[in-house]
Amino acid sequence: MTEKFSFTIEARDGAARRGTIRTAHGAIRTPAFMPVGTAATVKGMTVEAVRATGADILLGNTYHLMLRPGSERVKRLGGLHKFMNWPHPILTDSGGFQVMSLNELRTINEEGVVFKSHIDGRRFELTPERSMQIQNDLDATITMAFDECTPYPATAEVAAASMRRSMRWARRSREAYEERPGYGLFGIVQGSTYEELRLESVAALTDIGFEGYAIGGLAVGEGQEEMFRTLEFTAPALPQDKPRYLMGVGKPDDLVGAVMRGVDMFDCVLPTRSGRNAQAFTRRGTVNMRNARHADDPRPLDEGCACPACRNYSRGYLNHLFKAGEMLGGMLLTWHNLQYYQDLMDGMRRSIEAGELATFALDFYAARETGDIEPI
Repeated sequence: MTEKFSFTIEARDGAARRGTIRTAHGAIRTPAFMPVGTAATVKGMTVEAVRATGADILLGNTYHLMLRPGSERVKRLGGLHKFMNWPHPILTDSGGFQVMSLNELRTINEEGVVFKSHIDGRRFELTPERSMQIQNDLDATITMAFDECTPYPATAEVAAASMRRSMRWARRSREAYEERPGYGLFGIVQGSTYEELRLESVAALTDIGFEGYAIGGLAVGEGQEEMFRTLEFTAPALPQDKPRYLMGVGKPDDLVGAVMRGVDMFDCVLPTRSGRNAQAFTRRGTVNMRNARHADDPRPLDEGCACPACRNYSRGYLNHLFKAGEMLGGMLLTWHNLQYYQDLMDGMRRSIEAGELATFALDFYAARETGDIEPI
């Protein structure tokens, strides 16, 4: 029998929650970080390696997969879980953010968005109904409602019009979504950094009813202080018994601050993209493995990390790989960065259970202040 989609809060520490999302494809421990597998792969990683870091769930993307290889093809080949050999939960972004970022290549109206493919210029239309169909073809465990990601900065008038269109699209997404045991649909809160608009969006979404609620339209240039301020009035307004997902965030200190403000789920390309570009996240801050100071360094990248890069290789060797243009460098740093992110989430889960998240956060920031942070 397929398990019902559910969310259980097992511990609280201030606003932070330690929970479990149960789905048709297994459990997700929260707070959770979702590695980004935009095109049905986490770049530079096998799914076995991703799972070994401790990841419970991956993220795929509607926009990219609808263009290549096409959602119908993925469906014929058994769905995204079989296609990419990941039997665990998958969340698919609705495609709204990617389409909105096309700027001159797209036009938006009440029905949806018409856009040209960035690959070959072909014309496509993406609507709430079409987004739900594509995500259903992909067999996404968690489907995201189709929304318009409001640019930043935006006037209150622009943000209001954008948010209200997203709320109309959210209702259409709910109506078009195919209910299945163990699967869920998340609504997306918009409203830029305006408290009144964010709360109006929350009210509209809770009236429709979703299995989870995402906070969209942040980490788009507003800065961490403004993002945290927005979370402080948005997260408490969301249903207490449903998971909360902050989309596209972020840096390690973003994750710690957002968990302390009641967020349960995150995704970001930063750990994988940084890994491919020689940037490593460590407990003492960020390290650029191309820097000459590492060339003769026999130490591991991070002595507290159990990933293969830290367990088996020196900083000197990693520096050599990037200087030589060898793909193994990006692969090893990607593995390391994903391990670091999963270890960070695991540390926060344990700290919430013990009622010690504030101490965890103090230790986290203190280690970075005394470490070897380099520009990233």
